Amino acid sequence: MILDQPEHFNNRELSWLKFNERVLEEVRDTRNPLMERLKFLAIFSSNLDEFFMVRVGGLKDDVLAGFNKPENKQQMTPKQQLKAISAKTKELVASEYEAFKEVRIALEQEGIRFLQPRQLNPDQLSYVSSFFREKVFPVLTPVAIDAYRPFPMLSSKSLNIATIVEAEDGARRHLALVQVPSVLPRFVDLPVDDEETTSVILLEDVISLFIDALFKGFRVVSSMPFRITRNADLPFHEEGTHDLLKLIEKELKKRRWGVAIRLEVQENTVNEELLSMLRDVLDLQERDIFTVDGPIDLTFAFSFYSQIGVEYDHLIYQSIISFDPPDLDQTKNLFNEILKKDHLLHHPYQSFDPVVRLIAQASNDPSVLAIKQTLYRVSGDSPIIKALKTAAENGKQVTVLVELKARFDEEKNIEWAKQLEKAGAHVIYGYSDLKTHSKITLIVRMNEGRIQRFVHLGTGNYNDSTAKLYTDIGLLTAKEEIAEDATNFFNWLSGYGEQPDWNVIHTSPNSMLTRFLALIDEEIKFHKKNGDGRIVAKMNSLTEKEIMLKLYEASRAGVKIDLIVRGVCCLRSGIKDVSENIRVISIIDRYLEHSRVFYFHHGGDELIYCSSADWMTRNMRKRIEILFPITDESHKAYLKNCLALMLADNVKAREQLEDGTYRYVEKGKRTCESQIAIQHYTNGRLRMVPSFDDPLDKKWTSVASTEHLISKNGNSGK
Repeated sequence: MILDQPEHFNNRELSWLKFNERVLEEVRDTRNPLMERLKFLAIFSSNLDEFFMVRVGGLKDDVLAGFNKPENKQQMTPKQQLKAISAKTKELVASEYEAFKEVRIALEQEGIRFLQPRQLNPDQLSYVSSFFREKVFPVLTPVAIDAYRPFPMLSSKSLNIATIVEAEDGARRHLALVQVPSVLPRFVDLPVDDEETTSVILLEDVISLFIDALFKGFRVVSSMPFRITRNADLPFHEEGTHDLLKLIEKELKKRRWGVAIRLEVQENTVNEELLSMLRDVLDLQERDIFTVDGPIDLTFAFSFYSQIGVEYDHLIYQSIISFDPPDLDQTKNLFNEILKKDHLLHHPYQSFDPVVRLIAQASNDPSVLAIKQTLYRVSGDSPIIKALKTAAENGKQVTVLVELKARFDEEKNIEWAKQLEKAGAHVIYGYSDLKTHSKITLIVRMNEGRIQRFVHLGTGNYNDSTAKLYTDIGLLTAKEEIAEDATNFFNWLSGYGEQPDWNVIHTSPNSMLTRFLALIDEEIKFHKKNGDGRIVAKMNSLTEKEIMLKLYEASRAGVKIDLIVRGVCCLRSGIKDVSENIRVISIIDRYLEHSRVFYFHHGGDELIYCSSADWMTRNMRKRIEILFPITDESHKAYLKNCLALMLADNVKAREQLEDGTYRYVEKGKRTCESQIAIQHYTNGRLRMVPSFDDPLDKKWTSVASTEHLISKNGNSGK
């Protein structure tokens, strides 16, 4: 049977839209606290922005370049994909604004109101008038459009108001634009009589209310808020470039001014004359125009959540306090503890603080000779950057690979690179044609005349902020074979030479894909011999065709395969004689499922790996990634139980059907919300977990104490 058939795969872009649809389901899930539902709305909107700027932008580039061959797994041309994306996205955006109405009505019942200008009482109208005059008007700059002043180049994602004004005698009409200043808050907190209530008005509504003040001697006939999204898929032409940093700085300046790919307008303000003008000047088709029934750009809900939402405790998730494992708490010398044994960290259930403290401790330890680290995305006020700068200033050999091509973090990473260099660190940028996406730190220490090496390997970024929101796995070890691999890895990145032969790790773009394919092949062989083949793989996305075809082969051989894929999944499960032994679930919950964990039964000699890489083409072929083994038996047992809890999830898990669509997993007598269950398991309050062999079975089994991971009293806070 030919497995490589278009009908055996999901289109990458349409699969991503299905993922974002699952995010939107969280907005409508009334089990979520109300402010969290609003936050999911902002996540959906932000996701869609990036999708258009990168994926749709790339497809538009293909069309403009004349590429019209079906090159993806579903054999769709760029034009066909754009048409399908437009239809599905318009359906999703309509649902998005229906969901916003539901949330807004529910917020009103809680005393939180988004007001229109006509709803303002006299006191509020007076307040808004003063606010506009004193704080908004001085910032605004109306831009006339005529023969002498052509349509301006508006930056991507900026919110603007298009207006038609006419002279007082009504003889002539003119077009003008007013940009809603991004330097001001998107919403204005209004005075209220009742301290238990909150009322706000959006900034664009305030400007529209008093927009006449900008056009003295003219009357505003019509005003229409709109927003442009531009192509932000930067084409780095690196061949012959001697300074990658300067090249990226140059390309970043172009991002805000790329070709327009989407226009959003507000339904109740649409003026056909203004809309026609925008469509023509931006060279957009009808499918590129989105008329929304509500405020444009719902990402403002992020700031609303952080500034107002947190004041309503009953409308947000209860905080989960991450904890340090007892052996890695603040009273311990981390080097001594890592020398004793490996330590597994599971964020955000466990704190990211031990990783930060390890680097901070190394920066001030006289015995530490060198620190080497890869940085892909870090937080805005990164304590890790501060520690690395301190280490360099203290005379230690600090080598940092800063990935300048981390999309939408390029500017921040350029600034970090400059600061580190100024402090005396040796900053490298990796290979020009590959992104370095690996998460690894190596600390070299001299103790009593002997060299000691300490390594941290992770599935997520060195970002203390996202470590509170993303689930990730980290390993702290002083094992010699891993330390040697880490040393060779950094030498490979910073110097010349072929990829080394590794002891225990595997890397892309070479050995990792080969290793995964071999592991699946071995599982097929073991299954044919013993009948117990099993693969469980957790990742963000799955697009690599060679791996999918090999999984189909394993499924046909009878290997039981469970895939936990949060986002894009081009593999189709449940197809007769192709993938009927493959189950695919996606979990969308309060934390973003980011960890990559791979389990192979391997004839009873169970293997578990963690990685910085998904099973994606870009991770396998276009990035430098690391796959590392988990060898401690207690750590393997812990990860198996966590995987079992995820596979048993019937609250936030959706299961992929044969046609590529998703539905919620059917509930049984026992409900399992895996993130809550894993939190309880990690802090010692859950002593029963599903059977790993059959996680959907009603029978759960008792588990050994997780004392190797938790504090003695088993309490992490509520």
